[in-house]
Amino acid sequence: MDTAPRTPAPGTRRRLVLASQSPARLGLLRQAGFAPEVIVSGVDEDALSAPSPRALAQVLAEAKAAAVAALPRSAGALIIGCDSVLDLDGEALGKPGSAEEAVTRWKVMRGRSADLLTGHRVIDTVTGRAESAVAATTVRFGTPDDAEIAAYVATGEPLHVAGAFTLQGRSAPFIDGIDGDPGNVIGLSMPLLRTLLGRLGVRVDELWDRD
Repeated sequence: MDTAPRTPAPGTRRRLVLASQSPARLGLLRQAGFAPEVIVSGVDEDALSAPSPRALAQVLAEAKAAAVAALPRSAGALIIGCDSVLDLDGEALGKPGSAEEAVTRWKVMRGRSADLLTGHRVIDTVTGRAESAVAATTVRFGTPDDAEIAAYVATGEPLHVAGAFTLQGRSAPFIDGIDGDPGNVIGLSMPLLRTLLGRLGVRVDELWDRD
Protein backbone atom coordinates (compact mmCIF):
# COMPACT_ATOMS: atom_id res chain seq x y z
CA MET A 1 0.00 0.00 0.00
CA ASP A 2 1.31 3.46 -0.91
CA THR A 3 1.52 5.50 2.31
CA ALA A 4 3.60 8.39 0.94
CA PRO A 5 2.33 11.88 1.88
CA ARG A 6 0.09 13.38 -0.76
CA THR A 7 0.14 16.97 -1.91
CA PRO A 8 -2.87 18.67 -0.29
CA ALA A 9 -5.76 19.48 -2.59
CA PRO A 10 -6.08 23.15 -3.57
CA GLY A 11 -7.97 25.10 -0.91
CA THR A 12 -7.25 22.53 1.80
CA ARG A 13 -5.75 24.02 4.96
CA ARG A 14 -2.45 22.37 5.80
CA ARG A 15 -1.97 20.65 9.13
CA LEU A 16 0.34 22.61 11.38
CA VAL A 17 2.26 20.76 14.08
CA LEU A 18 4.19 22.44 16.90
CA ALA A 19 7.10 20.26 18.01
CA SER A 20 7.18 21.77 21.49
CA GLN A 21 5.39 21.40 24.80
CA SER A 22 5.73 25.12 25.49
CA PRO A 23 2.34 26.63 26.38
CA ALA A 24 3.75 30.07 25.55
CA ARG A 25 4.58 29.06 21.95
CA LEU A 26 1.21 27.40 21.55
CA GLY A 27 -0.48 30.53 22.85
CA LEU A 28 1.37 32.75 20.39
CA LEU A 29 0.30 30.58 17.46
CA ARG A 30 -3.32 30.49 18.59
CA GLN A 31 -3.40 34.25 19.13
CA ALA A 32 -2.12 34.68 15.56
CA GLY A 33 -5.03 32.67 14.18
CA PHE A 34 -3.50 29.21 13.87
CA ALA A 35 -4.82 25.95 15.30
CA PRO A 36 -1.70 23.80 15.60
CA GLU A 37 -1.49 20.26 16.88
CA VAL A 38 1.15 19.64 19.54
CA ILE A 39 3.53 16.71 19.33
CA VAL A 40 6.35 16.73 21.89
CA SER A 41 9.66 15.69 20.35
CA GLY A 42 11.19 13.93 23.33
CA VAL A 43 14.64 15.18 22.32
CA ASP A 44 17.23 15.07 25.10
CA GLU A 45 18.39 18.69 25.03
CA ASP A 46 21.30 18.03 27.40
CA ALA A 47 22.78 15.55 24.92
CA LEU A 48 23.21 18.22 22.22
CA SER A 49 25.98 20.78 21.97
CA ALA A 50 27.21 23.50 19.62
CA PRO A 51 30.12 25.95 19.45
CA SER A 52 28.04 29.05 20.23
CA PRO A 53 24.69 30.01 21.81
CA ARG A 54 23.27 30.90 18.37
CA ALA A 55 24.35 27.56 16.92
CA LEU A 56 22.95 25.72 19.93
CA ALA A 57 19.54 27.36 19.56
CA GLN A 58 19.45 26.24 15.94
CA VAL A 59 20.69 22.70 16.65
CA LEU A 60 18.00 22.22 19.28
CA ALA A 61 15.22 23.57 17.04
CA GLU A 62 16.29 21.37 14.14
CA ALA A 63 16.54 18.27 16.33
CA LYS A 64 13.04 18.78 17.72
CA ALA A 65 11.49 19.40 14.31
CA ALA A 66 13.27 16.43 12.74
CA ALA A 67 12.19 14.06 15.52
CA VAL A 68 8.54 14.99 15.10
CA ALA A 69 8.67 15.07 11.29
CA ALA A 70 9.90 11.45 11.35
CA LEU A 71 6.78 10.22 13.13
CA PRO A 72 4.13 8.50 10.94
CA ARG A 73 1.37 10.67 12.41
CA SER A 74 3.16 13.79 11.17
CA ALA A 75 2.88 12.77 7.51
CA GLY A 76 1.55 15.59 5.36
CA ALA A 77 2.01 18.27 8.04
CA LEU A 78 4.10 21.39 8.37
CA ILE A 79 6.33 21.01 11.43
CA ILE A 80 7.51 23.94 13.54
CA GLY A 81 10.44 23.34 15.88
CA CYS A 82 11.75 26.06 18.19
CA ASP A 83 14.17 26.36 21.07
CA SER A 84 15.48 29.33 23.02
CA VAL A 85 18.66 30.12 24.90
CA LEU A 86 19.92 33.30 26.53
CA ASP A 87 23.32 34.48 25.31
CA LEU A 88 25.05 36.14 28.25
CA ASP A 89 28.68 36.96 27.50
CA GLY A 90 28.87 34.09 25.03
CA GLU A 91 27.45 31.51 27.42
CA ALA A 92 24.24 29.72 26.46
CA LEU A 93 21.76 29.72 29.34
CA GLY A 94 18.76 27.43 29.05
CA LYS A 95 16.44 26.42 31.87
CA PRO A 96 18.18 26.59 35.26
CA GLY A 97 18.77 23.21 36.86
CA SER A 98 17.82 24.31 40.38
CA ALA A 99 16.43 27.19 42.41
CA GLU A 100 19.94 28.00 43.59
CA GLU A 101 21.14 28.28 39.98
CA ALA A 102 18.20 30.55 39.13
CA VAL A 103 19.07 32.87 42.02
CA THR A 104 22.70 33.00 40.95
CA ARG A 105 21.73 33.78 37.36
CA TRP A 106 19.47 36.65 38.32
CA LYS A 107 22.18 38.19 40.49
CA VAL A 108 24.51 38.09 37.49
CA MET A 109 21.91 39.29 34.94
CA ARG A 110 20.43 42.22 36.85
CA GLY A 111 21.38 45.60 35.50
CA ARG A 112 22.77 44.05 32.32
CA SER A 113 21.66 43.18 28.79
CA ALA A 114 21.68 39.81 27.03
CA ASP A 115 20.39 38.36 23.77
CA LEU A 116 17.49 35.91 23.78
CA LEU A 117 18.06 33.61 20.81
CA THR A 118 15.33 31.39 19.40
CA GLY A 119 16.13 28.82 16.76
CA HIS A 120 13.33 28.15 14.27
CA ARG A 121 12.97 25.16 11.95
CA VAL A 122 10.03 24.55 9.62
CA ILE A 123 9.76 21.22 7.77
CA ASP A 124 7.26 20.46 5.03
CA THR A 125 6.76 16.69 5.28
CA VAL A 126 5.10 16.63 1.87
CA THR A 127 8.03 18.02 -0.10
CA GLY A 128 10.80 17.19 2.35
CA ARG A 129 12.01 20.79 2.20
CA ALA A 130 13.01 22.68 5.33
CA GLU A 131 14.05 26.18 6.33
CA SER A 132 15.88 27.40 9.44
CA ALA A 133 16.90 30.67 11.06
CA VAL A 134 17.64 32.19 14.46
CA ALA A 135 15.91 35.30 15.80
CA ALA A 136 17.64 37.52 18.35
CA THR A 137 16.13 40.02 20.78
CA THR A 138 18.13 42.05 23.28
CA VAL A 139 16.71 41.98 26.81
CA ARG A 140 17.57 44.77 29.25
CA PHE A 141 17.26 43.47 32.79
CA GLY A 142 16.26 45.66 35.71
CA THR A 143 17.79 45.62 39.17
CA PRO A 144 15.64 43.51 41.51
CA ASP A 145 17.13 43.26 44.98
CA ASP A 146 18.08 39.97 46.62
CA ALA A 147 14.70 39.66 48.37
CA GLU A 148 12.80 40.18 45.11
CA ILE A 149 14.96 37.61 43.34
CA ALA A 150 14.40 35.08 46.12
CA ALA A 151 10.65 35.68 46.04
CA TYR A 152 10.53 35.29 42.28
CA VAL A 153 12.53 32.07 42.25
CA ALA A 154 10.31 30.71 45.03
CA THR A 155 7.33 30.88 42.64
CA GLY A 156 8.99 28.19 40.53
CA GLU A 157 8.41 30.10 37.29
CA PRO A 158 12.06 30.62 36.31
CA LEU A 159 12.83 26.91 36.54
CA HIS A 160 10.72 26.18 33.46
CA VAL A 161 11.96 28.83 31.01
CA ALA A 162 15.16 29.57 29.12
CA GLY A 163 17.22 32.25 30.82
CA ALA A 164 15.21 31.92 34.06
CA PHE A 165 12.75 34.69 33.13
CA THR A 166 9.62 35.38 31.14
CA LEU A 167 8.57 38.59 29.46
CA GLN A 168 4.89 38.10 30.25
CA GLY A 169 5.10 36.45 33.69
CA ARG A 170 6.05 37.35 37.24
CA SER A 171 9.47 38.58 36.14
CA ALA A 172 7.92 41.26 33.88
CA PRO A 173 8.51 44.02 36.49
CA PHE A 174 12.21 43.11 36.46
CA ILE A 175 12.63 43.66 32.70
CA ASP A 176 13.41 47.27 31.82
CA GLY A 177 12.87 46.77 28.11
CA ILE A 178 13.75 44.88 24.97
CA ASP A 179 15.15 45.70 21.55
CA GLY A 180 13.54 43.49 18.93
CA ASP A 181 10.61 41.14 18.56
CA PRO A 182 8.79 40.47 21.88
CA GLY A 183 7.29 37.25 20.52
CA ASN A 184 10.79 35.91 20.07
CA VAL A 185 11.45 36.38 23.80
CA ILE A 186 8.23 34.53 24.59
CA GLY A 187 9.39 31.69 22.37
CA LEU A 188 8.49 32.16 18.69
CA SER A 189 8.99 35.00 16.24
CA MET A 190 5.91 35.40 14.06
CA PRO A 191 7.65 37.59 11.44
CA LEU A 192 10.42 35.01 11.11
CA LEU A 193 7.90 32.17 10.92
CA ARG A 194 6.16 33.97 8.05
CA THR A 195 9.50 34.32 6.25
CA LEU A 196 10.39 30.64 6.65
CA LEU A 197 6.95 29.50 5.51
CA GLY A 198 7.20 31.84 2.53
CA ARG A 199 10.46 30.22 1.49
CA LEU A 200 8.58 26.92 1.45
CA GLY A 201 5.83 28.39 -0.70
CA VAL A 202 3.25 28.62 2.08
CA ARG A 203 1.37 31.81 3.02
CA VAL A 204 0.38 32.34 6.64
CA ASP A 205 -3.20 33.22 5.72
CA GLU A 206 -3.53 29.78 4.14
CA LEU A 207 -2.94 28.29 7.61
CA TRP A 208 -5.40 30.42 9.59
CA ASP A 209 -8.12 28.61 11.47
CA ARG A 210 -11.41 29.75 9.93
CA ASP A 211 -13.75 27.53 11.96
